[in-house]
Amino acid sequence: MTRPAATENKRLGVEIWIVLGLSLGASGVYAVVNLIRKATEPGGLAEATATLNSSRDTREIFDFVFQVLGIGFALVPVALALYLLSLDSVQETVSERLGLDRHRPRFDLLWGLGLAAVIGLPGLGLYGIGRLLGITAEIIPAPDVAYWWTIPVLILAALQNSIIEEVIVVGYLMTRLQQLRWSVPAIIITSAALRGSYHLYQGVGPGIGNFVMGLVFGYWFHRTRRVMPLVVAHAVLDIVAFVGYLLLADTLGLT
Repeated sequence: MTRPAATENKRLGVEIWIVLGLSLGASGVYAVVNLIRKATEPGGLAEATATLNSSRDTREIFDFVFQVLGIGFALVPVALALYLLSLDSVQETVSERLGLDRHRPRFDLLWGLGLAAVIGLPGLGLYGIGRLLGITAEIIPAPDVAYWWTIPVLILAALQNSIIEEVIVVGYLMTRLQQLRWSVPAIIITSAALRGSYHLYQGVGPGIGNFVMGLVFGYWFHRTRRVMPLVVAHAVLDIVAFVGYLLLADTLGLT
């Protein structure tokens, strides 16, 4: 039996709030609070730091276990979002709907690398400007203590970030807002605003930079209906940032 449009819209609205409340929506709220906390501390954002992949325990074995568990459980909201989309009465599979299938690997890889280059260099510029203006915290992408497994775990963390953000913020959210008959500009701006919000714990600069990134990625998904290149691009950016910092921090005098 087909639900009335108003009832279906209400269901989708509640569903969106639940998915975001269990994932990046909650992260956005915490990020805003953290931004206010850091901005009101002595020294403000200019002297604040944001550690992205901190150690979880002083003992190596428990640090490793907690890191892997954190990555695994963080992906549960992605599974929930994909499952909820799979309940829709459409002929396409979820992977086909979101462009997560493996039908166009060359296209996904090449465009993913291209998008990473387009986003990465301006992103570094915005970070530098933000640091000079004192509106961006010092970002520390890798832990102080490195073990033999640190680089593989950092790569897994980068993949986790890319999957969570691109599937939920772009694929899931934009699909659901389209079903609610939002306009295309409103959908893209909302997705971008969410992306910017949960990066605000790093400062105003990263928030703005990720909002712009969200506009580019949202427009890409609107035009192509493929999330996979965005996952590739995001993963490349994070892997370069995480692993590059770990390998080059001492050489570049960043520690």
